[in-house]
Amino acid sequence: MSKFVIRNVPSGIKFDLKATNGQVIATSEVYTTEAACRNGIASVQRNAPVAGVEDQTVEGFAAVTHPKFELYTDKGGEYRFRLKATNGQVIAVSEGYVAKASCVNGIESVKKNAAEAEIVEA
Repeated sequence: MSKFVIRNVPSGIKFDLKATNGQVIATSEVYTTEAACRNGIASVQRNAPVAGVEDQTVEGFAAVTHPKFELYTDKGGEYRFRLKATNGQVIAVSEGYVAKASCVNGIESVKKNAAEAEIVEA
C-alpha cells in the first residue's frame, strides 16, 4: 500500500508520497507545523485523483484548469511534474526523470495512490 510519510527536516516538516515499492513519487514543500503538513496531504488526496495533465513539454500546449499536474522540463533537461490545487498553489512535486514516459507514470501513480494512502510519521 502506498503511504504519505511525514518527516522532520532541519527547516520544518514535510511529506513524501511513497508508492507500494517504497519509491518516492511526490514530495511537499516544507511546512512550519504538522497541522499544515497534514492539510497539504489532505489537499493532495482531494486534488490528485481529479487533476488533469498539462503537458508543457509540447509546443503550443493546451492550458488545463486547476487542479492540474504540470508536466515540464527543468533546466537540466529532466522531466518533472508539479501538482497544483484548485487555488493554483503547488502542493506536491516530483523528482527528475530522464524519460518523459517515466514522469507520466509518476503522475498516474500519484493519481491512483494518493486518495487511499495511509499517513505515517517517520
